[in-house]
Amino acid sequence: MSPYNTPVTLQGKWARLEPLTLDHAPQLFDVARDDEIWRYMPVPTPKSVDDVCAWIQDALNLQAHGLFLPFAIIDRATEKAIGSTRFLDISEHNRHVEIGWTWLGKNFWRTPLNSECKYLLLRHAFETLGCIRVSFKTDLRNERSQRAIERLGAAREGIWRRVVVMHDGYQRSSVFYSILDDEWAKVKAGLEEKINAPH
Repeated sequence: MSPYNTPVTLQGKWARLEPLTLDHAPQLFDVARDDEIWRYMPVPTPKSVDDVCAWIQDALNLQAHGLFLPFAIIDRATEKAIGSTRFLDISEHNRHVEIGWTWLGKNFWRTPLNSECKYLLLRHAFETLGCIRVSFKTDLRNERSQRAIERLGAAREGIWRRVVVMHDGYQRSSVFYSILDDEWAKVKAGLEEKINAPH
């Protein structure tokens, strides 16, 4: 198995990213029932623990084919699962991963925990895997997500028009961003400042 899709636990001050399993489903459902979280996601708001289980199983199936590396986001203060994220579009040959499918319970938006999740993933990608590029994409309508990615220091690369058909039939255009290995030191310093600032 490639290190690019080998399950790993990433430990931070506020958050822990651990391999996503079906055992996380009940806690994730507790924080996932808000429609606002899923407004721009390719799947609808889960209506039951079974919906979350199906969503997790899809991610695990893609992981088994080397395409995704999904994580549960754990709030270290409570030891509860409060969201999920993953590496996707994994290419060891091109030394690239994308960070995406990220969602958090609304109480954790714009928090150090949120910043730390990106920090842990980026640090693993650049410093452990040796990536030369990490990318992000988001719905063109999702201005909140675009601002969050831009605050990381990622470069906006452009728009892919009507690239995804959403669960409701909407033809989504996506905004693409990236961070390169020679930009990581500056991005890292900015994230460490946010994570360690008094709160």
